[in-house]
Amino acid sequence: MSMNKEKSFRHLHKDSSTFVLPNAWDVISAKMFEEGGFRAIGTTSAGIAASLGYRDGQQLPIDKMIAVVECIVNAVDVPVSADIEAGYGNTAEEVVRTVQKILNAGAVGINIEDGTGDLQHPINDLSSQTEMISAIKEFCKENDEALFINARTDLYWLKIGDPSTRFQMALERVKAYEEAGADCIFVPGLHDKETIQKLRSEVSCSINLLVHPYLPSLKELSEIGIERVSTGSAPFRATVTLLKKMSEEINNDQTFHEMTGGVLTYSEVASFVNRS
Repeated sequence: MSMNKEKSFRHLHKDSSTFVLPNAWDVISAKMFEEGGFRAIGTTSAGIAASLGYRDGQQLPIDKMIAVVECIVNAVDVPVSADIEAGYGNTAEEVVRTVQKILNAGAVGINIEDGTGDLQHPINDLSSQTEMISAIKEFCKENDEALFINARTDLYWLKIGDPSTRFQMALERVKAYEEAGADCIFVPGLHDKETIQKLRSEVSCSINLLVHPYLPSLKELSEIGIERVSTGSAPFRATVTLLKKMSEEINNDQTFHEMTGGVLTYSEVASFVNRS
């Protein structure tokens, strides 16, 4: 079953139009995305961590993260790709152990980033990062495991380096990640159309971008040849924002419109969970 799902997930990256991968943080968010017609679901490390009372950046214990991923996988019929942040390990061997747990949980893809969370050393060494990706690829090959690897570079996200040379720095990394075995490269923070076009002309594997107010439309991205756009933590943050608005309305206006106007009924929400 997982192998069939991995094939379906991989096929989405071959469509002529850009597909959107929504990022869930629990079962009900995943169920709602599936109900909304999305053909695959990713997880959001920030959303999962915050929902359980932890900060993002691998502060959430790995077993708790894996448990949420497994719950989501078991609740939906579509393929699930897991955000494993920097791999929950300092060595290739440790990261491979994380990947093994993710595969056991039923995920068909991973998102692995080169950001470290260390202000003194915010980006992992290129050689170390490619070693991790190669080790994951080799592990999957040796164990006949199907896994779609989305390799993320945080140069744009963290605004690392001189803006005039950032593209070349990012390009060096994504090409190295592709050569190491990545199926897709992820460049969050990149939203300039001209730069996106330039990246597309230089990279042969699939490209993943992150939603942004200034990101070109899906139609434009499809024309450029971008395969995938992820929502990241945006849906989770939008949900938290709604909770904030509800609280402010109750305390400031003494009314309940935000939580009662046009919302799903108790039975409707319960029915989605009962389908899992």
